[in-house]
Amino acid sequence: AITLKTDLPKGSPSPSFANYENVDGTTTSLDDLKGKYIYVDVWATWCGPCKAEIPALKNLEKEYHDRNIQFVSMSIDDDRTHSGSWDKAREDWKAMIREKELSGIQLFAPEGWKSDFVTAYKIQGIPRFILIDPNGNIVTPDAPRPSSAKLKELFDSLKI
Repeated sequence: AITLKTDLPKGSPSPSFANYENVDGTTTSLDDLKGKYIYVDVWATWCGPCKAEIPALKNLEKEYHDRNIQFVSMSIDDDRTHSGSWDKAREDWKAMIREKELSGIQLFAPEGWKSDFVTAYKIQGIPRFILIDPNGNIVTPDAPRPSSAKLKELFDSLKI
């Protein structure tokens, strides 16, 4: 496993995000989700390893749908990866959500890689998974992937 040099220790307040665009046209902020664990999947439509995690993520969401956890997928698609167009990035994001029948909370990071939440977590490669506790504190800034058995072990250890 990769050890991240980070100033985001377990138990410290998570970097936040505010009013990120939801696929349904509403907005979601991290504060809206307090009271539940939050498993954040940072991904993009062009990312092969991200797409490879989708089936496992969908199964996990089904298995834990009635538990104290919210699944948040945050797209960092941006103009650079979509022919210089933010509109194209947004269209491709919405198309993939429909095509793959993605559930959970689907967010579009407003500035892609440069979004506050992404830079605060020092994300330089995706997919990246983050687990936040019901009080908004970090459980781990580098959680196991949905396809890893270690993720369910972590969820079970927290009694999610």
